[in-house]
Amino acid sequence: MRALPSVAVSIILMSLLALVPAASQTPAQEPPVSEARELSVIAGKSVILDSPVNIQRVSIANGDLAEALAVSPREVVVNGKVPGETSLIVWQQGGNRLIFDLTVLPNTTRLQNVRKELDRELKGQDVTLTLDGEDVFLRGTVENLIAAERAVRIAGTLGKPINLLNVTVPPTEAQILLKVRFANVDRGATTELGANILSTGALNTTARLSTGQFSPPTLDQSGGAGSKFTLTDALNVFLFRPDLNLLATIRALHNKRLLEILAEPNVLTIDGKPASFLAGGEFPYPTLQGGGGGLGAVTIQFREFGVRIGFLPKITPRGTIRLQVTPEVSSLDYANGLVFQGFTIPGLSTRRVQTEIELQDRQSFVIGGLLDNRVTETLSKIPGLGDIPFLGKLFQSKALLKSNAELLVLVTVELVRPMADGQPGPEIKMPLEFLKGAPQNRMRTPGIEVTGPAPAEPPRKAIPVEQLIESLKPVQQQMAPAPAAPVQFVPVPVPVAPAQPPPASPPEPKG
Repeated sequence: MRALPSVAVSIILMSLLALVPAASQTPAQEPPVSEARELSVIAGKSVILDSPVNIQRVSIANGDLAEALAVSPREVVVNGKVPGETSLIVWQQGGNRLIFDLTVLPNTTRLQNVRKELDRELKGQDVTLTLDGEDVFLRGTVENLIAAERAVRIAGTLGKPINLLNVTVPPTEAQILLKVRFANVDRGATTELGANILSTGALNTTARLSTGQFSPPTLDQSGGAGSKFTLTDALNVFLFRPDLNLLATIRALHNKRLLEILAEPNVLTIDGKPASFLAGGEFPYPTLQGGGGGLGAVTIQFREFGVRIGFLPKITPRGTIRLQVTPEVSSLDYANGLVFQGFTIPGLSTRRVQTEIELQDRQSFVIGGLLDNRVTETLSKIPGLGDIPFLGKLFQSKALLKSNAELLVLVTVELVRPMADGQPGPEIKMPLEFLKGAPQNRMRTPGIEVTGPAPAEPPRKAIPVEQLIESLKPVQQQMAPAPAAPVQFVPVPVPVAPAQPPPASPPEPKG
């Protein structure tokens, strides 16, 4: 590198010093700034900005909405991403700046496709949607909840749907009447044959010979002369020979039994709502509860019995009625009960059917049937004597039991409507007449002809979706739960072993 001559260096320094005062006295000029311009781009598409001079730098305030790419010194491509608003600044060579208010518009092609889908699926219904960023607002009126849910799903393809739809007030829901018929016939026939022989002094012997089929007569000779007999069953054949001092009773009976049970519970409910019916009562039974230290207590609980039915109907799109039904008939059975601390706790004789069926209006189904035939034969005899021909029958006891039970459970469903105003209600024919002179009119709240029309708002043609869904919730969820019935505790004494004295400690060694 060759050094400059000293004269040249001096000239350069003097020139620089001459420029310093001039620069300090002249104010710097700011680059020209243009007013903000409007620029729009559709989400998913691009626009090109042309500049007459070279572009030095580009900036976007929110890169999530759009992006800017320099493709040449004088061209910038702006790509729209998500609908929204932001700012775009372009710095040009020479200090000039261009400011744009950039608006990213939603893709109307997709929006139009969604609107066409709404018109196709909800034909004839007034449904509109507007797009604001990522939120989709649904407005209008639909026919039912199914149409409202379908509109929300279609609008959800554009973003987060905001359901502002109204639903046409639906008509009264269908009401379903379930008729159940229990028919139970129990027949039984019993044949019994037995004999008792009693000696009052034959062969100087007092004895009694019985097959055990029934209680033999008892002899009472404490009254002096003569004998007295006590019979336990007047239907026995009684034979007595005073000269032989020989007494015999023969039992040959034929019994018939017939039991008929007919129950016809009817229950009414709305489509899709459960219903139950019980005509009977409750009986108490004890339950042992555990306790600490080996002690326990008995709680008294109650169990229902009688004619019970529970069912859940649902009208299918085919117009049929699908039923989940559980009819039951139960009665107290003391023959199979038990005795607890002197109290008799009966068992339950139950006939229950649980099934799911599908019927049309006014159709019937037999959902349960039972045919039970039983034959029980019991033969008892005295060994040896019972095998003697002809006479051996007197030393035999025979019982033959035949039973026949038939059970039928029939259900019928029917779509019904409430009785019109002024129609007489169903009445029960009473076997006896009520007290003469007693009032015959039913007690009731005075009607509109006395109180005047109620100031109620007439029903609207359409209501919000949320209001309709709230009105369809079961009443049980809106009501506070009833307090549970208290449980009665009955203390039961439990024997406790006597405490054992502690073992004696060994004597301490003497030191």
